[in-house]
Order: sequence, then structure tokens, then C-alpha cells
Amino acid sequence: MQKFVYFAPTEIVFGKDAENKTADLVRKHGGHRVFVVYGGQSAVKSGLLARIETNLRENGIEVLSKGGVVPNPLVSTARAMAEAAKEFKADFILGVGGGSVIDTAKAVAHACANPEHDLWEFWTETPLLKSAPVGAVLTISAAGSETSNSSVLTNDEMVPPTKRGINTDFNRCRFAVMNPELTMTLPKYQIGAGAADIFMHTSERYFAAILGNHLTDEIAEGLFRDIIHYGPAAYENPTDYEAMSEVMWCGSVSHVGLTGLGSKGDTPKDGDWACHQLGMTISALYDSTHGATLTAVWAAWARYVMHENIARFAQFARRVYGIEEADDEKAAVLGIEKTNAFFASLGMPLTLAELLGHVPTEEELLALADACSYQKSRTIGAFRILNYDDMLAVYRLAGK
Repeated sequence: MQKFVYFAPTEIVFGKDAENKTADLVRKHGGHRVFVVYGGQSAVKSGLLARIETNLRENGIEVLSKGGVVPNPLVSTARAMAEAAKEFKADFILGVGGGSVIDTAKAVAHACANPEHDLWEFWTETPLLKSAPVGAVLTISAAGSETSNSSVLTNDEMVPPTKRGINTDFNRCRFAVMNPELTMTLPKYQIGAGAADIFMHTSERYFAAILGNHLTDEIAEGLFRDIIHYGPAAYENPTDYEAMSEVMWCGSVSHVGLTGLGSKGDTPKDGDWACHQLGMTISALYDSTHGATLTAVWAAWARYVMHENIARFAQFARRVYGIEEADDEKAAVLGIEKTNAFFASLGMPLTLAELLGHVPTEEELLALADACSYQKSRTIGAFRILNYDDMLAVYRLAGK
């Protein structure tokens, strides 16, 4: 094993009726005035929001709820919610929803604890030194924000819009309430996109520059196999508790860091993350679903970088899909094809043309590469470091 530091403090309460424990968890972690962040109307229509509010109030906890978080969560929404939370004098922020809601809740917590700063500063250049406590009631299995140290926002006030993430232990939720039954009413497309995102959180860590972490590989490969089996089952039958519970737990484990331990070394990242950067740029410019942006570029990225370490891709193919091909390059290509078949089984696009509904023009591809490279000022990736020209090449491959 390579050296690493691991910190995962989130308390998990998993299973049927887990949401009934919310008030107990809030009090345990010091909350008395809770600001609840939610998304559209699903939490209202299902009655979940009302149940959470009642549970809190019956236990002597003051509550103020604000909705309106959208997929690819916006800085403008987070700012408005932060002002409401500060006026309410919230001492605990609770996200009821999926990754976008939880990421927004984290942003609100940062803003409440640092009123002298605009929250976007923490997504650009200002170090985050403190935050308010955050909890999550998860309703979408996808982003893993309930257990991760990440938070992603889109600045909709910039031209073009810019989507960025920050990684800090101040993003760690104090607790995550996880009842798979709360995910059973999701649209199939959302379930498929979530399963794809879960796969990608481990893929980004598995295809790392630093290898030789054998137990970590075993955990990652087991998670791949589990989501490949249960993701399509959940997509086909969202009322299948076994499938939905496996997908939910895969989502949390995939982004809690376990599948990348030892791949960081002295570098700032625990993996590659190039596909996420490529995909986040697509989301920012086209408001596309996050998981779908990842499946649209993954195969193009894989074919572009695989010769950096063909043996790694061959190991992935053999251990995850049981491919018996002895030639590493042939095995690697088969593994990429199998992964595309998995994405297709989730109803996900395999190219930019499928994602966008049209073949992207050269002008569009240039704009994507320019935005992803921050106007040619940065590189991305670690398995193979990609500059502007590489990003453009991957987008061109994905666009076909």
C-alpha cells in the first residue's frame, strides 16, 4: 500500500424508515435551529418533507425549509438560501434530496459560518477554515455527496457559466439518513444516470497514476461488479428493494474514498478525474444531466489514454467482466466495449451526439475544450495528464 490519510466521519443510518431518526441525529450533532434545503416538488408531494419537519418539531427543534435547488446546482440559489439561513440563525443545515441538494446545503453551511465572504470565493481561491454542521436525508442514489468531501456548484452569473467543485473535510456530513424506499419513485432516467455516476466515482479513482494498492483494487473491482449487476436491475424495476439498496450503498461507498486509497501519494488527487472535468464542462454549457455527460465521454477518454498503461485496462476487463483474452490490448478494448454496453443498459448516451441530440460542431467542441482548460490555463487528469489539445481530441472522439 502507498501512504494515505483517511477520514470518513459521517454517521450512516440505513434501511426502511431510517428518516424517522432524523431529529435524534440532529440533536446528537448539536442542532437546535435547522435550515432544511430541498429541490423541486417531489419531497413535498411524497410527504417526505412534511414528515421530516414534523419529526424535528415534535422533538423541540425549530425548522425553516427552502426549496428550489435544481440539477447542476446554482450559486445564485445557494446565496439566496444562505441569506435566509443566516436570518433564521440556523445552527444546523439539513439537505433532503440528492447530490445537488446536499452540495447546496454544504455551500449554505460554509456561507453561514463565514458571513464575511461570498461563498463562491471558497470554490475559487479562498481557503475554507470553518463551516456549520450539515446532515443529509438521501432521496437519490448517485453523487455520493452524503459521504464525500466534495461539493460542486455552477456559477450561473458567469459568462459562460462555470461549474467547479471543492474538496475539503468541512464538506463532510455529520450524518446521512438512507432509506432505499425513498428512491423508488424516481424516473428511470435519473436512476440510470445515478448508477452511471456511481460507476464513474470509482473509475476515476481506479485509473490512477499511482498503483500497487491491492486491497483497494479488490474493493473497487467488487463495487464495479455490484453496480454493473444491480444498476440495470434497479433501472428496470425501481421497486426492487434489494437492487435499490445495493445501488444506494454503492453510491456512498464509491465516493467515500475507499476505492482510491493509496492512489494519491503526494499529489492533491486520489485518482484521475479527467472525465468529471470534461463532463462538468458539458453540464455547465448545456445543463446536461451529470451522469449522462460522463457516459458520453468515458469511452473516448479510455481509448485516448489506455496506452499510458494498457495493463491497467486489461486488469479492469479481466477482473470486472471476466474477460479471458490473453492479449492485453484486446482485453482492454473488450473491457471498454463492455462498459459501454453497461451504460447503454442504463439508458445512458455513449457519445456527445446522443447526449446533445445533434452532432456537435467544431465550434462547439472548441468552446468545450476552451472552457474545460480554463482558457488553456490548466491541465486535467493524472493517469495521463491532458492539456487543451488533448481535451479537444477527447471531445472530438466523443462527438462522433
